[in-house]
Amino acid sequence: MIGRVGRTALAFGLAAGVTRAVYTGLLRRRPRAGEARTRWERTNHAGRTVDLYAGPATVLGAAAGIGSGPAAFAVLAAGVCGAYDDFAGADDARRGFRAHLTALRNGEVTSGTVKLAGIGAAGLVAGALLKERPVDKVLAGVVIAGTAHLVNLVDVAPGRAVVTVLGLGAPGLLRGTPAAAPMGAAAAVLAHDLGERTMIGDTGAHALGAAVGSAIAAGNGRLGLVVHAAGLIAAAVYGDKVSDFARSPV
Repeated sequence: MIGRVGRTALAFGLAAGVTRAVYTGLLRRRPRAGEARTRWERTNHAGRTVDLYAGPATVLGAAAGIGSGPAAFAVLAAGVCGAYDDFAGADDARRGFRAHLTALRNGEVTSGTVKLAGIGAAGLVAGALLKERPVDKVLAGVVIAGTAHLVNLVDVAPGRAVVTVLGLGAPGLLRGTPAAAPMGAAAAVLAHDLGERTMIGDTGAHALGAAVGSAIAAGNGRLGLVVHAAGLIAAAVYGDKVSDFARSPV
């Protein structure tokens, strides 16, 4: 039988392998020199044209390796919601709960609002399936959705979100939780992200965050869930400051 270390290594390798295979396959769709840009390309902070292929690649990689039905559901749902915002809200620079709630109060339903509502609902569903007691179900849902939001908040410069996923997942990796999957997916695109050849976008950021959040929820009891949920709520409230900190030079 495969022990905990073996299962962790297998999940990491499977997620990294699927992510790499999907990303490599999507690269074949990249326009050649002189051809028109596609919807899968963006201009990054430095004015370079980068692709968004790392997003769907990490979604599928993390979902394939995470080894839990509820967690895989959260990852796929968060990825779909993020993809919707990547395309429907491509020209909307607003970020964070506060900006989208302000727009909602003014009668505008932004793509970001739809995305956040969808990820919140998916997180609660996954949390309900991962935990047994009602309070723990809600707390797990908050942790899953909150972590998805946190990773997106720091996705403001090359490598920031991917490195955050690796950092958040590391403690869980030592416990043999499903954190190996998002870490494997993140590691598979790290060099390309840092090299400004691709970006994970909202698609990948939310999916990887949901995967890490699912790992945190699965590996913690009520006290740990409360602590994580409180921290994530604070990060959402001060989202602008979190993004500014992530944007600062390393």
